[in-house]
Amino acid sequence: MKTEWDYTQLADAYLKRPDYAKSAIDSMLKIAGVKKGDWACDIGAGAAHLTLKLAEFGLQICAVEPNDAMRNNGIKRTSQCSNVQWFEGVGEHTGMEAKKFDLVTFGSSFNVCDRQEALLETKRILKDKGWFACMWNHRDLQDPLQNQIETILKEQIKDYDYGTRREDQRDVIDDSGLFDSVIYLEGSVLHKVVAEDFIEGWKSHGTVHRQSKDKFDFINKEIRKAVEAKGEKEIFIPYTTRIWLAQVK
Repeated sequence: MKTEWDYTQLADAYLKRPDYAKSAIDSMLKIAGVKKGDWACDIGAGAAHLTLKLAEFGLQICAVEPNDAMRNNGIKRTSQCSNVQWFEGVGEHTGMEAKKFDLVTFGSSFNVCDRQEALLETKRILKDKGWFACMWNHRDLQDPLQNQIETILKEQIKDYDYGTRREDQRDVIDDSGLFDSVIYLEGSVLHKVVAEDFIEGWKSHGTVHRQSKDKFDFINKEIRKAVEAKGEKEIFIPYTTRIWLAQVK
């Protein structure tokens, strides 16, 4: 089961991406009122960045991921988690049982779905009064290195567009008519990372990959130059985790 976005070539680099802010995840779980043993469906689970956080909390998780390479990496990372099961599926057609889940999450994956179709599917598999959440880690563009990288992207990609991943998701959720008032949460992440891993992580950036076409390798070489010019083995990169959370009507 495939999507328009093919992450096969980006899957290993995706392992280098930052985790979501613990403070934001903790707030989400508290508001949703879930407890150990409750059921969660993590859609577009990828390399298990969010899945692992939900597993650590003690939820029973069905991780749904359409891409074989991404799913295999996720399976490896959660191999010690007896409360995680993996399935092939997409946000619009998860293959999951109706009214099974207390929480349905999209970690950096809602933007690659038909969002209205994904919300309909989310409602189908949620229990009455269950919760939906979508989230992304957004780079802090005020950071000097991130600002420099942003310049590289805009110089090499005409009309570079973040797509829907940086949009406020409230209108999309409200327009579905399926959920109560949307709650917005955010938290900060200071991602300490080996410089080489940060460079490799950029090879997982699907939005850049889709728009840059034959310039993708060159862009990554320019990012490498910018990072290596800092002359540091480890670097600190600020991100903001942004979450939109809503309870099904």
